[in-house]
Amino acid sequence: MSDVRLDAALSQGLIPAPDGVRTLVVGAGASSALARDFDTAVFVQPIQPDYDKLVAMGREVLPDVPAPGTAPFDLAIIAIPRARARAQDWIARAAKLLGPDGLLIVDGAKTDGIDSHWRVLRGRLDTPESLTKAHGRLFRGRRGSGSFEDLAASPTVAGVGFRTAAGVFSADGIDPGSAALAAALPPKLPARVADLGAGWGWLSAQILACNGVEQLDLVEADHVALSAARDNVTDPRASFHWTDATTWRPATPLGAVVMNPPFHTGRAGDPNLGRAFIASAAAALAPQGQLWLVANRHLPYEAMLETQFRDWQEVDGSSAFKILHASRPRQTRKGASR
Repeated sequence: MSDVRLDAALSQGLIPAPDGVRTLVVGAGASSALARDFDTAVFVQPIQPDYDKLVAMGREVLPDVPAPGTAPFDLAIIAIPRARARAQDWIARAAKLLGPDGLLIVDGAKTDGIDSHWRVLRGRLDTPESLTKAHGRLFRGRRGSGSFEDLAASPTVAGVGFRTAAGVFSADGIDPGSAALAAALPPKLPARVADLGAGWGWLSAQILACNGVEQLDLVEADHVALSAARDNVTDPRASFHWTDATTWRPATPLGAVVMNPPFHTGRAGDPNLGRAFIASAAAALAPQGQLWLVANRHLPYEAMLETQFRDWQEVDGSSAFKILHASRPRQTRKGASR
């Protein structure tokens, strides 16, 4: 959410002053002006590092939009994410929490599709108004009697026994990179394994199908994805961690890490995110630990593997993907050389 656009909307009266207004804010991060100005609002933030920052500011925070049942909100503000399906789901669920006179405000950048949301919603809202500024749009309207239920996301089935959720990575089905990595895994893995960036759990299920695995840690920052993983992976050997995979550390060193790390921050490609996953994997492993990862062919991870591990090689791949295996991390968990 652009602070320039938000400040303009506040000054023009498109957003009411927060005092005495029961407000729900969905999707805003701790650095936004909403977090600064709406100190009595209920915030919804599924991404764990942002959730923690809001909590540290003293805000009331939930990891997901609450179910109806409490007193209705007077105002709901949605800062749309890039994923259209998640944005629509948030809008539909937030609208159900408003009374008929409740005010719905939606804000986002043009590059995140805000104009398409405006086209869908302006005919459903009472007295719709819009502000375009700073390469984006903020629009508002009364909840009224319009229907929003068709915008709510339905669980997507991805293969036998799996469901995904709106806005998660590879929400429409099994990711080809994860499938390639699973096919390249050895028949037997060490006893203690972690899946960093576990998503909705498909790769984790394939890890648990390997011989030798006694415990698997699923580490995922997106609460929506991890909730799907809990439904998909019911094996008692699995433990679930809602946290940032780049900073998570196990209680005791692991025998292996298997991962398909993300490489986008927002819309932009960011190889440093994958590099941070590699460093985190090295820090989580025992001295003889192993890393298995898949990456898009163009991503430059080899130098990071050389820095973090004594041995590494590409063990499989295609024109689209490379399967990398590394072993014997160079650093201990405290950062000293082995």
